[in-house]
Amino acid sequence: MTATAVHTSTTAATTVVSFENVCKSFGPVHAVADLSLTLHPGETVALLGPNGAGKSTALDLLLGLRNADSGAVRVFGTTPQQAITQGKVGAMLQSGGLMEDVTVREIVTLACDLHPRAHTADQVLANSGITEIADRRVNKLSGGQEQRVRFALATAGRNELIVLDEPTTGMDVTARQAFWAAMRAQVAEGRTVLFATHYLEEADAIADRVLVMNGGRLIADGTAAEIKARAGARRIVFDLDEPFDEQALRGLPHIVGVEISGRTVRIRSDDADATVHAIYAAGLYPHSLEVTGLGLEQAFLALTAQEAGK
Repeated sequence: MTATAVHTSTTAATTVVSFENVCKSFGPVHAVADLSLTLHPGETVALLGPNGAGKSTALDLLLGLRNADSGAVRVFGTTPQQAITQGKVGAMLQSGGLMEDVTVREIVTLACDLHPRAHTADQVLANSGITEIADRRVNKLSGGQEQRVRFALATAGRNELIVLDEPTTGMDVTARQAFWAAMRAQVAEGRTVLFATHYLEEADAIADRVLVMNGGRLIADGTAAEIKARAGARRIVFDLDEPFDEQALRGLPHIVGVEISGRTVRIRSDDADATVHAIYAAGLYPHSLEVTGLGLEQAFLALTAQEAGK
């Protein structure tokens, strides 16, 4: 075996998904622009981005629901369609409804019957936390319960990759916690999980890797801590006695964002020490001053704002 063959074999064994310079347009809109990324076994990856960032299109390409205009998408070293046919990929998407005039058990049983590497229906119901609603008709479910049924269908077999698009939409706090406990169990068995979400606190708490898209491009890739650090700013929060000069606040050095709510001021600064010094130099006297690192939500907003300003 040649050195090249050894390298190719090793790469395939350690790669779940690869996008290589992938582009997809809809008329003049570049939904995905030169996207390159790689996912590895056992990762929990959050895909973030504002509306229109290209997340859903990227997931469609990954699942073979759309074809790229250029570049290559590979899943377990083959095409997305082949990987799905082999039963290696499970998906939970926002689009597409559930059959209504059937019970939860019937639809889960059907999914198991169709899966080439199926679990038993009872096992899927239990793992998804929906055994108690197994005999209820799908058209009688709440929005959160429908989401849990979609999760059951996505995990009907021994998939190696699970793709989730806004998985906890419509779930209450208890259901969301139960859902992520079930997902952690999937990851503990070596599966890779990729999920798109608008709940940034979920990405911060759950994902060991975060991808941020904007304008069809990947603008950040790292741990939540690395994404926060890359935003290059810290948060300064304090109260001021009224009246105070808003223009003086907005003219402080090194500020990348200001929010004023009543007496409370929230500032994002790329040099917190210099900004705090300037606050006092401007004759302002802050109370309850706090300087902290950005949370993932603030870092996400800062990164997308930086990208939009280019």
